[in-house]
Amino acid sequence: MLLGGGVAVILLAVIGASVGWILAGEPERPAERGDTAPVGAASTSASATTAPPTTTTARPSGTRSSAPAGLTVPEVVGVDFEQARRDLRERRLGWRLVFGTGTGRTVERTSPAPGTPVKRGTTVTVWVAGPAPTVTVPDVGTLSCSDAADDLVEAGLYPRYATGRQGPVTAQQPVAGGTARWNDQVTLTCGDKASTPPTVSPSPTP
Repeated sequence: MLLGGGVAVILLAVIGASVGWILAGEPERPAERGDTAPVGAASTSASATTAPPTTTTARPSGTRSSAPAGLTVPEVVGVDFEQARRDLRERRLGWRLVFGTGTGRTVERTSPAPGTPVKRGTTVTVWVAGPAPTVTVPDVGTLSCSDAADDLVEAGLYPRYATGRQGPVTAQQPVAGGTARWNDQVTLTCGDKASTPPTVSPSPTP
């Protein structure tokens, strides 16, 4: 009986150990599922890899938005200065002619240089090889002061106002038909003579 009981105890112990080993082995199975963890890591790594191209693409977009609209100083070096002035006016740019002591009417250089991006209204200085040519002073005596100024600028001259810029031109100096040079000033007297108050002479003393 004792021997049989001892054998039974040993068998129970072996069976219990086997069951315990089997049960203890069960928790290792989720570890196999853990093999899917690198997949998530790879996905995160891929996201990190694709992020920089998105940032890189955004940079040129910002650069393009701040770039000039395309207006540049025209290529006028070697061109007759009157043609150069027309090219600048067509682009709504200002100009300032600087005449030299050489010969010819061609443009030697500009500032800003040709091809430089600029804004509308920018004044471009134009250096001409030779001296300022002569020009005939136009007759602006029948025009309004603003129209007279436009005609003078078209002729290569610049208006100077003696009494203001309102009303018709009542006098000009040099007179119409006179000779001047490019960039010379013509003095305009503007205003309605009828609206000018008469000069009152002092009363004689008795």
